[in-house]
Amino acid sequence: MYAGNHNPPHFHVLANDGSEALVDLASLLVIDGSVRPAVLKEALAWAGQNVALLTTKWKELNR
Repeated sequence: MYAGNHNPPHFHVLANDGSEALVDLASLLVIDGSVRPAVLKEALAWAGQNVALLTTKWKELNR
């Protein structure tokens, strides 16, 4: 997540190979980019358990 970022609220999944995907916080769907399926699966599993934390952090960084 980056401060002063654009809507919709989202987070970035950065993979070791340099690939990147943007994931919408509300739906947990990829809205741009792509990463390997295994990387995305792991990130979405974590995000699904931490939506409240991610939403709070988005609000802090993007007032």
